[in-house]
Amino acid sequence: MYQLYIANKNYSSWSLRPWVLMKTLAIPFEEIMTPFTPVSSWNEFSAFSPSGKVPCLTHTQLTIWDSLAIIEYLAESHASVWPASAEARAWARCASAEMHSGFNTIRSHCPMNIGIRLRLSQQTPELKKELSRLDGLWNQSLDKFGGPFLAGDIFTAVDAFFAPVAFRLQSYDLTLSPTALAYADRLRNLPAMVQWQQAALKEVWREEDHERESLDRGTLLQDLRTG
Repeated sequence: MYQLYIANKNYSSWSLRPWVLMKTLAIPFEEIMTPFTPVSSWNEFSAFSPSGKVPCLTHTQLTIWDSLAIIEYLAESHASVWPASAEARAWARCASAEMHSGFNTIRSHCPMNIGIRLRLSQQTPELKKELSRLDGLWNQSLDKFGGPFLAGDIFTAVDAFFAPVAFRLQSYDLTLSPTALAYADRLRNLPAMVQWQQAALKEVWREEDHERESLDRGTLLQDLRTG
């Protein structure tokens, strides 16, 4: 069986990607949670991950320590990871790679913190540019492949790569077109996403750096965490 190492569900956007894909596609795995620590998580994570980061997948004698590499490794044994159509598959790989290496302003200006609702003090030109690109990318794919997911009628890896953005839109009340917001809402209502969010809200850990990254961006409106 696969073992998937992750960190806090409230904060770890990278962990969410393979987790929600495997859950939604019913790929069995053992979840191993190691929360972020107040000072540095590198020592804890490096015990199982060569990079000292999460997520990390182990299977038989193999260790795969990057989210995109994990997805590609799973695809070798599970055809449903990527779309069946060659055209949709090519598009999905491009969009996933763009998310994996890009959208850095969204990532840094709106760090994943599922349990909070926050009003940003400002939206920089760089953030607005990336939100516009995100909106265009989603609208293009939903129109081209017919939805309800980005590459067609089935949830695939490209949806998993954008799943953390759906939580960021909710936490920071970011505005996109109605079509894009409806897609984000559709992602958040997937059973696996609901399960992830419910667990995130119950977590007892508060990691200072992650909290400060979020709270420095604007005014806290709500903290929905119960843990």
